[in-house]
Amino acid sequence: MGKNRILFLADYCLTPFEKIPSSGILCEGDKIIGTGGSSAFSMYEPGLEIVQMTGCYAVPGFIDSHIHGIGSFDASLVYEQSEESLEAMSRNLAKHGVTTFFPTIVSRPRDLMIKTIERLSSLLEKGCSNAEALAMHVEGPFINMEKRGSQDPGSICPIDLGYAREMFEAGHGRIKVMTFAPELKQSDKLIELMLEYGVIPSMGHSMADEAQTMRAIDAGCRRCTYIFNGMPTLHHRQSSLTDVALTDDRVAVEIICDGAHIHRRIVDLTARCKPKDKIIGISNAVTPLTPYDPALRSGKLQEEDQSGIIKTGAGVITGGTMTLENSWFHLMNYANMEQTLAAACFSLNPAMNLGLYSRGEIRPGRRADITFFDTSTNTVRMTVARGKIIYNCDNYE
Repeated sequence: MGKNRILFLADYCLTPFEKIPSSGILCEGDKIIGTGGSSAFSMYEPGLEIVQMTGCYAVPGFIDSHIHGIGSFDASLVYEQSEESLEAMSRNLAKHGVTTFFPTIVSRPRDLMIKTIERLSSLLEKGCSNAEALAMHVEGPFINMEKRGSQDPGSICPIDLGYAREMFEAGHGRIKVMTFAPELKQSDKLIELMLEYGVIPSMGHSMADEAQTMRAIDAGCRRCTYIFNGMPTLHHRQSSLTDVALTDDRVAVEIICDGAHIHRRIVDLTARCKPKDKIIGISNAVTPLTPYDPALRSGKLQEEDQSGIIKTGAGVITGGTMTLENSWFHLMNYANMEQTLAAACFSLNPAMNLGLYSRGEIRPGRRADITFFDTSTNTVRMTVARGKIIYNCDNYE
């Protein structure tokens, strides 16, 4: 008989491809070994632990591949923070249904950028005991100054392949995504270098036109950083990164569904344009700390009470505070999207785009990463990662 076998029972389960009523999810160790109706499982197996989640439904654990920070932790400031800070982020995200996340850093001065990547890489290698910090997303520094947002202008630079290689080496294989502007000179060589190091090129913070965007896609770029933010607005006589990313089915797009970064109808427009498996829900969550841009450090970032948007003193959006367990309900409401498809945008879709083929789906053989929601309140009741309960609202302090 296997060890550490747990049977989770719920009102229903979103795999996310299908909805299984009165569902059972049998796990052994860190793997799912059986799914189906609860009546298909024996309740009397010796040593079997049964976790009855009455009044709950199950979805695959959420994957946040673009998150800067939460609470007091900021990935870009990891070199200046304690070793326990990433673990605190991991513990915090578990209560929001996140089982895998990618700490995301922005452009810093070159020496500090390398040190930050090295420090974060070492913490990622050490691992977290709750939500798994698997790899990092590097947002910059090869971006367009005009679309820099709240990033430090002194840290943004033209593409330097030596600098890029230095960052990748400092990351020790832990840099998984890099946001860059495809209109910059040598972008084709940067894409080639990223692919050589196993880094996913993501177009963003850019003013790229149609031709520049198409060259990047043809060179192997298959991802776009938070669609509509940090890129040209739609224009009926001009094509740019924005409309190409929306209409080229080869490209997956990140989307922030808090209703503030982009209008709810633009969320709907994106869902109508893109194949449903090419939509990747992200939080772009930040912590209200001092801005990275030295010119803005005269005051703290300001959090708007209603929207949860974090802005600089100059009014530039730097991120938000909404986490994924709320974002996916916004996506369903804004785009009138089925619950199964919306769940995939925060689990299976990012998993497939990132090459995490063992995650994102409640299916035998997949990793036992599961989030349980209350059917009445749609709040997270329990989070399971690697077959272990990492958050239980009844026991959380």
